[in-house]
Amino acid sequence: MIKNDLYLKALRGETVERPPVWMMRQAGRYLPEFIELRNKYDFFTRCQTPELASEITVQPIRRFPLDAAILFSDILVVPQAMGIDFKMKENVGPWLDDPIRTTEQVNNVVVPDVNDTLGYVFDAIEMTLEKLDNEIPLIGFAGSPWTILCYCVEGKGSKAFDIAKAFCFTNPEAAHLLLQKITDTTIAYLKRKVEKGVSAVQVFDSWGGMLSPTDYKEFSWQYIDQIVEALSPLTHVVVFGKGCWFALEDMMKSKVSALGVDWTITPEIARKLTNNSITLQGNFDPARLHSSPETIRRMVHEMIDRFDKDKYIVNLGHGILPNIPVENAEAFIKAVVEWKG
Repeated sequence: MIKNDLYLKALRGETVERPPVWMMRQAGRYLPEFIELRNKYDFFTRCQTPELASEITVQPIRRFPLDAAILFSDILVVPQAMGIDFKMKENVGPWLDDPIRTTEQVNNVVVPDVNDTLGYVFDAIEMTLEKLDNEIPLIGFAGSPWTILCYCVEGKGSKAFDIAKAFCFTNPEAAHLLLQKITDTTIAYLKRKVEKGVSAVQVFDSWGGMLSPTDYKEFSWQYIDQIVEALSPLTHVVVFGKGCWFALEDMMKSKVSALGVDWTITPEIARKLTNNSITLQGNFDPARLHSSPETIRRMVHEMIDRFDKDKYIVNLGHGILPNIPVENAEAFIKAVVEWKG
């Protein structure tokens, strides 16, 4: 039994004394101990070495009174497993030498046996659970099929993913085939994570907000919903779509346990769109962690009061930024722990 199950209670919609708290990208680049490992090992070596991924996962847990851990990994390990050779380029980010732009390339993409290609992730889960020793739950995650397609077609990060969108609109058949292959791989991957012991999974749709509401339904949500349908009988599924407030009403009709929201929507509108019927997660602006600890504390307390403590998970509206002072991250977390209704 997990000793601190506040996060799981919130996912079940139960009454709690205070909401749980964790931060997207909490295992990462704002921590000096993470930077130490980053200086020794390249990005995908950290992801693909279970001992390193496990160590990075628990680094913030040693420092802060967090209510959940999230496994250190990356959404691009899924396309790598499918034979799409992503690298992490210095000062550029994700990089693909040969982006997917043709039907022939899509036909050549494989749906792998995840046990063969992603075994290092499952080993990292085992090691991490041993370190966590049932203190708090462990979250597993994957990128949404649309977000992964964006990187596969664009070949790198982008402000608008125009090439990826053009590919979908000019060659929808190939786009849907690629999205389905990514979906099938992701379902197998997340199911195996659940078998290995994660307590919940989160799907990150980082680039869903690039699409119009109509195109979002066609090229993103229908594939996320397949993942939700496949995983929801096995575990809690959280969906976070950055910039996707317009889809909240559709999302809440699915079998998700919670929906993440970013900082561009008010708590009141998010509750209204979801009919106050589902757990929400978010939505502190990560850049606001540059404010003073006192301001952060006040803003976090206001945020909780506006969302209400039940059916709510305190988090950022996206991942923590690399230049945030550690004491400000701590102020954010402690503000939740010390909140009194």
